[in-house]
Amino acid sequence: QVELVESGGGLVQVGGSLRLSCAASGRTFSYSTMGWFRQAPGTEREFVASISRSGDKSYYAYYADSVKGRFTISRDNAKNTVFLQMNNLKPEDTAMYYCAVDLQVTTPQAMGRVGVDYWGKGTLVTVSS
Repeated sequence: QVELVESGGGLVQVGGSLRLSCAASGRTFSYSTMGWFRQAPGTEREFVASISRSGDKSYYAYYADSVKGRFTISRDNAKNTVFLQMNNLKPEDTAMYYCAVDLQVTTPQAMGRVGVDYWGKGTLVTVSS
């Protein structure tokens, strides 16, 4: 059974940094598109970042405009884990962050367009001013 477990959330001040991790178990996702979404109270879940395989060993990423230049997504296939490094955090980044796997697409910008195959339970990020 596939499980995605997020960690690394917490309370941070404006301008601070956090690194989220998502450890996958149950199958290997080396060739799958993985990513992060977030949902703030009273809003819909929104895309944050994704990463897909390109060629034999390289990957490429895609970001929402709101986080571009501040967030970096990466992965460690040996550990079946994807990361989200978040820098220069703003109050509007406050949300529950969810890890996701999309088996239907091979490009990061297509993630979630036809649905997500696996979701984690989320980790809460709170940015205080």
